[in-house]
Amino acid sequence: MWKLIGYILIGYVLYRFLTGFLIPVFRTGKQIKAKFSEMQDRMQQQMDQQQQDTFHSNNKSAGKTPAGDYIDFEEVK
Repeated sequence: MWKLIGYILIGYVLYRFLTGFLIPVFRTGKQIKAKFSEMQDRMQQQMDQQQQDTFHSNNKSAGKTPAGDYIDFEEVK
């Protein structure tokens, strides 16, 4: 009789431990990993966009020099 009560008590404590601690910890860890991955993706997209913008602005400015700008030159001897 006492063994049965002991097993029931141990089972209840294990059940409360699993549902009250372990399962929420695993869920939280999963959510943190998902949010971190999402943040990395957004940062990568921003870096790609910034590189594209820099590339396009360099191509536009390299083709023409606006009138009135000072242009360096080398002295020929």
